[in-house]
Amino acid sequence: MDLFEYRNGALCAEAADVARIADDHGTPLYIYSANTLREHYRRFAAAFAELRPLVCFSVKSCQNIHILRLLREAGSGFDVVSGGELERALAAGADPARIVYAGVGKTDAEIRAALKAGIHVFNVESESELIETAALAGAVGVRPTLALRVNPDVDAETHEYTTTGRKETKFGVDLEVARDVFRRFAADPRVSLSGLHLHLGSPVLSPQAYRVALERVLELVDALRRDGVAVDTLDAGGGFGAHYRGDEAPSAARYAEVIVPLLRGRGLHVILEPGRSIAANAGILVTRVLHVKMSGSKRFVIVDGSMTDLIRPALYGAAHFAWPVQAGAHLPPSRDADAVTGFEPCDIVGPVCESGDFLARDRRIPPVRRGDLIALYTTGAYGMSMSSQYNSRPRAAEVLVDGSAVRLIRRRETMDDLLAPERV
Repeated sequence: MDLFEYRNGALCAEAADVARIADDHGTPLYIYSANTLREHYRRFAAAFAELRPLVCFSVKSCQNIHILRLLREAGSGFDVVSGGELERALAAGADPARIVYAGVGKTDAEIRAALKAGIHVFNVESESELIETAALAGAVGVRPTLALRVNPDVDAETHEYTTTGRKETKFGVDLEVARDVFRRFAADPRVSLSGLHLHLGSPVLSPQAYRVALERVLELVDALRRDGVAVDTLDAGGGFGAHYRGDEAPSAARYAEVIVPLLRGRGLHVILEPGRSIAANAGILVTRVLHVKMSGSKRFVIVDGSMTDLIRPALYGAAHFAWPVQAGAHLPPSRDADAVTGFEPCDIVGPVCESGDFLARDRRIPPVRRGDLIALYTTGAYGMSMSSQYNSRPRAAEVLVDGSAVRLIRRRETMDDLLAPERV
């Protein structure tokens, strides 16, 4: 489900006209659908309800505190990977007892802040981090729950930059090492090392990858229990897919069909970390055409959005469906760019001084001209949260639409915002 659709040839976000929102708030502009976020969270929680999991939305995917607050109100906990994300979750009113903290390079200051906040679980990613967390916990005077992140050595068949569950990644420890770590630290009085954590990468479009990974991790759980270690928590991570090209992502129910039977009756407190599957299709990036030009045989549509607003195409070669906001009679046949015919191909590019500054390549879209608006779909996850100020470009504004209500949830940055830290 997502609530972006064309009515009388004009794109709407829920009950609001996208072109009017762009006129009111400028471009480039991120627009989110509140009811899509709620419904995606509801479907995910319902699919896994039998396990009574703690569902922790991945803050890194979409970090605006207004969206985090909306998801908290829907019932979500939060998965954070930095001190800044912890602060965002707390600012959104999150219960610290519903926050899990991953990340391969937590600083001492970040660990202390999380200890003092009283978060639910630390997902520790190395023996060194475990030793340091135990020492800091002893100094602070709290006894946190730890889950050791393990690498099940499963290929999630995603981009090399976003696969995290194989050996030779910077995340976690090998399964062969994990048992020895538990033997040496499970009795440490300063911490409760009682959980395991895994994360395969993102997006993972094969539910079977979770089957293989969980079977390997559950073998470790059984072995640890035979060793007398009381393993009671399993954070199965996230990485669940979203629709970028069409309907390629399995539903939450399809993932659950594979995962739930494996964890049923295992006596484990289950944690899940969806991010992309909740937020991606709940957002669009709207950008305005500046120029259209030919260079050799190539047609370029130059827009005011760029890789500083949406880096995924340049960084990962990611595909985001693109279509004019005011499409008239030219309605998109689907979200599959390969299904579009009848128009000359073009590259949709931004103003940044990099050849890699593109939002879409070789796309067939209806003819556009200066001043027209183009929407980039499935940008609610890892869009704004990965944006930058490269080329001294102020970051975009964000708007949340809830029915007919349109609310600015992040103002557009100004040049004063960019220069303020340097005015020392």
